Amino acid sequence: MKQVVQNYKSGELAVLDVPMPGCKPGGVLVRTAYSLISTGTELMKVSEAGMSMLGKARSRPDQVAKVMQSVATNGVPATYRKVMGKLDSYTPLGYSLCGVVEQVGAGIDDVKVGDLVACAGNEHALHAELNWVPKNLYTPVPDGLAPRHAAFGTVGSIAMQGVRQGEPQLGEVALVIGLGLIGQLVVQLLTAAGVRVVGVDPDPSRCELAERLGAAACGDPASAAVEAAVAELTGGHGVDQVYLAAGGGSNQPVELAARLCRDRGRVVDIGKCRLDLPWNAYYEKELDVRFSRSYGPGRYDPEYELEGRDYPIGYVRWTERRNLACFLDLLARGSVDVEPLVSHVADFDDAVETYRRLKDGELKAVAVLFRYPEQKEEAGEAEAPAVAVPAVRRGGGASTPARAAKAPVRLAFVGAGNYATSMLLPHLAQRDGVELSTVVTTTALSAANAQRKFGFAEATTDLDAVLGDKSIDAVFVVTRHSSHAELTRKALLAGKTVFVEKPLALTEDELAGVLAAVEESGNDRIQVGFNRRFAPLLQEAKNRFGARTGPASLRYLVNAGRLTHGSWYLQQGTEGSRFAGEGGHFIDTASWLLDADPVSVYAVAASGNEDLQVVLRYPDGSTATISYVTTGAAGFPKETLDLVADGKVLRLDDFVRASLYSDGRGGRKRWVSSRLPKARDKGQSAELAAFVKAVRTGGPMPVPLESLVATTAATLAVQAGLAGGAPVTLARAR
Repeated sequence: MKQVVQNYKSGELAVLDVPMPGCKPGGVLVRTAYSLISTGTELMKVSEAGMSMLGKARSRPDQVAKVMQSVATNGVPATYRKVMGKLDSYTPLGYSLCGVVEQVGAGIDDVKVGDLVACAGNEHALHAELNWVPKNLYTPVPDGLAPRHAAFGTVGSIAMQGVRQGEPQLGEVALVIGLGLIGQLVVQLLTAAGVRVVGVDPDPSRCELAERLGAAACGDPASAAVEAAVAELTGGHGVDQVYLAAGGGSNQPVELAARLCRDRGRVVDIGKCRLDLPWNAYYEKELDVRFSRSYGPGRYDPEYELEGRDYPIGYVRWTERRNLACFLDLLARGSVDVEPLVSHVADFDDAVETYRRLKDGELKAVAVLFRYPEQKEEAGEAEAPAVAVPAVRRGGGASTPARAAKAPVRLAFVGAGNYATSMLLPHLAQRDGVELSTVVTTTALSAANAQRKFGFAEATTDLDAVLGDKSIDAVFVVTRHSSHAELTRKALLAGKTVFVEKPLALTEDELAGVLAAVEESGNDRIQVGFNRRFAPLLQEAKNRFGARTGPASLRYLVNAGRLTHGSWYLQQGTEGSRFAGEGGHFIDTASWLLDADPVSVYAVAASGNEDLQVVLRYPDGSTATISYVTTGAAGFPKETLDLVADGKVLRLDDFVRASLYSDGRGGRKRWVSSRLPKARDKGQSAELAAFVKAVRTGGPMPVPLESLVATTAATLAVQAGLAGGAPVTLARAR
């Protein structure tokens, strides 16, 4: 089997092939589904391993003291050999995972083979394909809880033990210093317990995340806003508890704790930070300083951890194992949400590169998971909803229909509603080299109106006649959503190049039908009306932003507004949800800006309306959050977008203004679009020009079919995610 290891002497990280552990009595053999990287504890260990010997000694004075004692007892040569032997060996990493029970040892009767369990322990819940885990360090995962979320069990237990040490009461106010992985969980646990929380961290993104997850206010430790928030929430008395979840060598956290804590308040140390307590400050307030020891009672007790001797619940209510089970229960009931903390999911085989990116700061992360993909089905991954992204298979037919050289591109329109007549046809009617051949509608009058207004040569209600007309080069499908997939399928089989307005399909079966037509006919000439990627202002902004070197965060606010009574968009039974109809626009724009297709979708809906929050994750760890809201003010712009990465921020304001901020060697730079367009240009004209050029020349379509399919699958996954209440993996078909 494979396991992540590190040589503490050289700092080398590796994924080694090691023997499979045996299944001993008193525990279970677990095949890992997901394991969690502790971006605090583990990275500290990785960083220490990369130090010089002097640096290692300075970082671990406790170990230096042991070495000196050994020298006094055993002499220099023996001590040297012992120390070098220990340093120059591989040590494991990891202590929090979720997996499937593969074997059950003697004396175990609470789980069986095939059960999903969460596991803890820096000797038993390692980054490895298989782990033997003793009874008191695992607990069954509640039904419906996703394995990737259950993998947070150990760090959740650490946060929970810290909160228990603070003894919070309903209505109290707490200060959490350090908003890394543990700090973010402490914030949520306190909020769930009825405590108002103020967070402190120098990283603005972590402060923003904590506020989204329930904190009343957050800010930089040097900010006056933190003290103002504490004063307002406590009437000037100070917070009841302070939780030190920060690391590093600064004494600022304990000094800030004393300044903002009330008289006789409690200070709980969870992280590993400097603790030079300012005597006067702590004495005058008679502050109660407490330490939180890891996952809870039982930690470091071999009789509890290795021999399975539990503490009686009447004497020790919350042990390591009971904390672990309690945290999973909170996750399953939605009282705590760890999905927003997942900055990146990496394949287990990429472990070394992932650690390197974390250590070098290339990958900014709160939490990173290792995924063991070969174990997905065994690990219960099917409990979380999944949407397959169908593979695009092209048949043996000609993929580019032949047309006469220099002849005009002859177009037919199927549908002539408001969007076709206001946003598409005006751009095509005056374009050189384009001939509007035939318009097809279900009612004769609408066809006649379109013919008169835009100069179509013919108007008809006979779709079959149009599809059988070999002189027509391309067909536009601009009908209601429910007919898009079927009309596209027919046009592809007829050998036509197709422009279909979004959405391409409303169901997975419809999407599969379109791709079956591509495979059968060999005709892959299709474009979906995702026009925003063609908007000149956005294209210029992307070019100025340049290539990325690290993951990005994208926020897209769509102030969609309310629909008028009677709108056909409200006919969800036949036309799909509103987001299914137009959400592809925003997903496509995000994917184009991030130069990738999403790998997972998480969606939540506000109660009682159509407001959605959709979080897309991408292969390099980038995320895109689409806030699709219908309850906003009508006077606010419809679309605003922010792209943040590599010290740069791109801002788009409703396709009328764009700006770019960057921190370069020459100082801060700012670009603002030089002029406002005469009207919002969302890219329809440029998109149509690219489509017509592809038809005329036989060149590649403006957007690869694989990308169109991925965007459609991601849009469909939103509804699946809302129904399942869990992230949806976008599994690529092979």
